[in-house]
Amino acid sequence: MEIGIATIAFLILFPVLVALMLMFVRGDRARSYITVVGALVIACGSIFCATQFLSPETHVYAIDDGVALFIDYAALVIEVGLCLYIFVKGVYYKKPLAVVLAVIQLGLAAYLDLAVAHDVNVANELYIDNFSIIMALIIGIVGSGIIVYGLGYMRVHEAHNDGPDRRPIFFSVMFAFLGAMFAIVFSNALTWMLCAWEITTVCSFALIGYTRTKEAIDNSFLQIVLNLIGGIAFSGALVWIGSFYGVMELDQFIATTLSLAASGMGVITYAPLLLFSLAAFTKAAQMPFQSWLLGAMVAPTPTSALLHSSTMVKAGVFLLIKISPCLGFTIPGFLVMTVGIATFLFCALAAISQPNAKRVLAYSTISNLGLIVACAGVGSDGAIWAAIFLLIFHAVAKSLLFLCVGTAEHHIGSRNIEDMDDLFQRMPRLARLMAIGIMGMFIAPFGMLVSKWAALQSFAQSENVILLMLLVFGSAATFMFWTKWLGKILAIANNDAADVELTVYRSEWASLGLMTVLTVGCCIGFPLISVSVVAPYLQTMFGVASNAIPIGDLWIMAVIALVIAVIFLGFSGSTKKRIAPVYLSGVGVDESARTFRNSFNGVSAATQRNWYMGDIFGEKKMVLIGLVVSLTLIFGSFAFVTQSVAAESETLAGITAARDSYEDSLWEQNDIDFNTYQQYYEYYRQYWEQNKDALRQSMGIESMDDLMDTLFIQMFVQNAASGTQDSGTSGSEGGNQ
Repeated sequence: MEIGIATIAFLILFPVLVALMLMFVRGDRARSYITVVGALVIACGSIFCATQFLSPETHVYAIDDGVALFIDYAALVIEVGLCLYIFVKGVYYKKPLAVVLAVIQLGLAAYLDLAVAHDVNVANELYIDNFSIIMALIIGIVGSGIIVYGLGYMRVHEAHNDGPDRRPIFFSVMFAFLGAMFAIVFSNALTWMLCAWEITTVCSFALIGYTRTKEAIDNSFLQIVLNLIGGIAFSGALVWIGSFYGVMELDQFIATTLSLAASGMGVITYAPLLLFSLAAFTKAAQMPFQSWLLGAMVAPTPTSALLHSSTMVKAGVFLLIKISPCLGFTIPGFLVMTVGIATFLFCALAAISQPNAKRVLAYSTISNLGLIVACAGVGSDGAIWAAIFLLIFHAVAKSLLFLCVGTAEHHIGSRNIEDMDDLFQRMPRLARLMAIGIMGMFIAPFGMLVSKWAALQSFAQSENVILLMLLVFGSAATFMFWTKWLGKILAIANNDAADVELTVYRSEWASLGLMTVLTVGCCIGFPLISVSVVAPYLQTMFGVASNAIPIGDLWIMAVIALVIAVIFLGFSGSTKKRIAPVYLSGVGVDESARTFRNSFNGVSAATQRNWYMGDIFGEKKMVLIGLVVSLTLIFGSFAFVTQSVAAESETLAGITAARDSYEDSLWEQNDIDFNTYQQYYEYYRQYWEQNKDALRQSMGIESMDDLMDTLFIQMFVQNAASGTQDSGTSGSEGGNQ
């Protein structure tokens, strides 16, 4: 047990220590050394965690009461500090909405920690299961690789910046981000998870506004406003479950929700599930909250890669996958699956009209996250199998693509897809790596397409025809925008373009190589990951250890992926064959300029351009439709649940009375859980109302609290004493005989 707590503490606290060191380091060499060593240690720590704790079981850990209480108060202080930071920034930049939301969040955090969570016992504050290990590996390896890439990238970025060098702040916040993400995936105590959740929100706020331009400041406040809405929803969910469930642990919340639903009290579970879903929508940039992720494109490329692939957005889908057994075909589950699939479709269609490579990556990120969210809403074992693999392949392939685009932009001077002509000549190695990333996102036998096929199967099994149709059309749109980009970078015009990738920093090549190895390696190791990691996790969650795709098929696809990767990456491009001039449909004039004589004896230039169909799939049109659909679903779901909760007001009042009665009772003092107490309370409450006069006269019981304490004594104390006495008598009689 000690090694588990020590491992979790190290993964959370070591990045914070590195962040503090980098805050005060000004030398470029010292910063590079600390960053590389820190990233290697974090990556090795996540691998150590996987080797030590990868098993079908969930490892839970209880913290010493004194230490846990200290962390509780520290988390409260951190949350207050974060809210005050947002408040001050909002006042300074005259952003009143951010100020108001920060005040609301501050009040909720104080009420939650001091009035609700303070009286709720938390038995196990930390845990490690296979899914949290997957997330830890993504954070530790992919996240660390992105930070190392930032060393070379930010050196070039700051060289074009007229202001002071702010790299100490940049790298410090990046490492703090990793620590907060580790805290999210290992925290069983929901108040601790909320604190880490808010830290990632503020870190992304600082990173998006890093350049301090007006556009960057506006986009950072857009992010903080939308994510504060999610933070308030998260806090509201904790207030609800603390008040009505009497728990403040993630595993206990899931168990209690399933128990209440099975006993016919599912309506009580809808409110916290909807609030958690809303919080996840904001963090995962689902419609109607997607705009903050598009605004994040103004930040330096390492920020975009970190937010889009391994950290920020993954926190939202992580939460939904964890609570997915509670969703399924409920009102919250219906909301999650429909908002997710609508986001998948409309953002994929919007990506078709984008020539800007980073906006294509942004829309495809939101779209893929939408598919993961939809799978979580379905809530079956097959859907969660698909969701986890979609998450894995998206993390590695999308990280590779973001880093490739950042390096290409620095060396060809543009991030526009139409300016990537002859990329195979100007940046031959980078073009190969970018092509591997794109193929990993949509071509068989690479893992992303296989995972989508599993999602298609799970949707078909759910017999939801609308979901199935939207998935098919969204996948077709995905195929279209990736094919356009891949065709562009693979085209070679043979115009003797100069190789400009010789000045790429070694730290960039190291990170690009790492992401390529991870992308290909995950495809090759697909069957092993399924059998040894994902299937055992599904066994724990659903009682079914299934592979959505037959294991034999996975091995075939893994072998094909290996062959493709070897051929593609191993081909150097050199040849001794004579290279023929480019045929230009007429008499060539200037081969390097791609000009030729046309049918009117004039000179024309041959061009290769994509069709973006902005009039059909324009960004504004697709976003507007998606916003209308998602807002209608969200408001409709909350209105329905509000009406249902109002109809069950008597039940909620009974739960509240039971909660008040439970506090400081003999039941709580003897560690009888609240759910057990509530069942007895509900059973005997009607008895008390009918017989309270007789009970007062005959037994001196003056209140329902007295009745419950008397019941406890009769059931547990006297029965235990009677059992001991009977045992002693039996032993004595045996001796006499």
